[in-house]
Amino acid sequence: MARTEGASRTASGLSALRVETAATVGLPPCRELDGCLGASKVLALTRYGRQGASSRLRFYQLAPGLAAAGISIEILPLLEDAYVRSLHATGRRPAGLVLAGYAARLARLLAHGLPNLLWVEKELLPWLPGWLERLLLSRALRVIVDYDDATFHRYDHHACRLVRSALGGKVARIMAAANAVIAGNEYIAAYARQRGARRVVVQPTVVDPLRYPVRLGEPPPPFRVVWIGSPLTSAYLEMVREPLQRLDSDGPLDILLIGAAKSALTGLPVRHYDWSEAGEAAAIAEGSVGIMPLLDGPWERGKCGYKLIQYMACGLPVVASPVGGNVQLVEPDRNGLLAATADDWYSALALLRREPARGRQLGLAGREKILARYTTDNAVAQLANLFTEIAGG
Repeated sequence: MARTEGASRTASGLSALRVETAATVGLPPCRELDGCLGASKVLALTRYGRQGASSRLRFYQLAPGLAAAGISIEILPLLEDAYVRSLHATGRRPAGLVLAGYAARLARLLAHGLPNLLWVEKELLPWLPGWLERLLLSRALRVIVDYDDATFHRYDHHACRLVRSALGGKVARIMAAANAVIAGNEYIAAYARQRGARRVVVQPTVVDPLRYPVRLGEPPPPFRVVWIGSPLTSAYLEMVREPLQRLDSDGPLDILLIGAAKSALTGLPVRHYDWSEAGEAAAIAEGSVGIMPLLDGPWERGKCGYKLIQYMACGLPVVASPVGGNVQLVEPDRNGLLAATADDWYSALALLRREPARGRQLGLAGREKILARYTTDNAVAQLANLFTEIAGG
């Protein structure tokens, strides 16, 4: 394992840092927040438990910082961790866990005493009619909906005309009815504005930089290409198979795949890492470059570039398709490279292998960008202000 820096601060020091950061951006004192929200009066209705990346990153990891700023968050997932484990292991969605999750959510929403503010990940009840969702949401005083994917395209671009007809406008109407929409990138934000959302806040998915080690010095050979994701998203790796084959024929190559399907990039020099929350950052830090290939489609334009944020947090140079949130993150020739074609991918990766000092320069610039905009402290400060403003009416 490479020698690293930046990951040794204590938990107490991290809490102090978060509180200090919240104070510097003008958050009200905790007593004022308590007056608006009260203890445990933000109910976060997430899609998944902590095993689900979107829920973990946009809700669970921010809850401690929000608590330090005076806002206590109660998180209730729709689908428990067992559902996510089954989906990743087998590709199947256990019907029993889905039905149990829907029943529990309906019971909670129909119970007396909903809090002043609901913070909803995407939808309350996916694939059910929009009128039911709006009826349930109307029981809350204030509603904020949070999107890190173009969820609306699951419906309005569905292959079945009946689904498009029945659900195509569901997310748009939810956005228009909510007190605020939190969007993970500009593509999602633009959709919300066009559909009449009252308030739209762009909040990218973020990292705690203290969890991400930065390599000291040049990476040792061989050249290591790293990718992180899930078995479902590893299909995008086929886009770069041919450039990686060319790169492999040029000299020693190591491909590190974290969380990918075991069948990904067969025939190439691949090392598979099982994903874990505790080990992901150290595994990324072993790489020489981080990659994020994407198709240029409506669903992909809603992607928020979290892989790139993780690579950049480790000080790695990045190569990415110019799609979705990637184009907001990557400033070509400053903190990374964009690649639209197979030749672009090969040229970019070959350049970084040939000029490791250049890669180091791009990687450190990427780390600076993450520290300036894409940290948990920044997200906590922005969300605390939004929650207080919305709760105050």
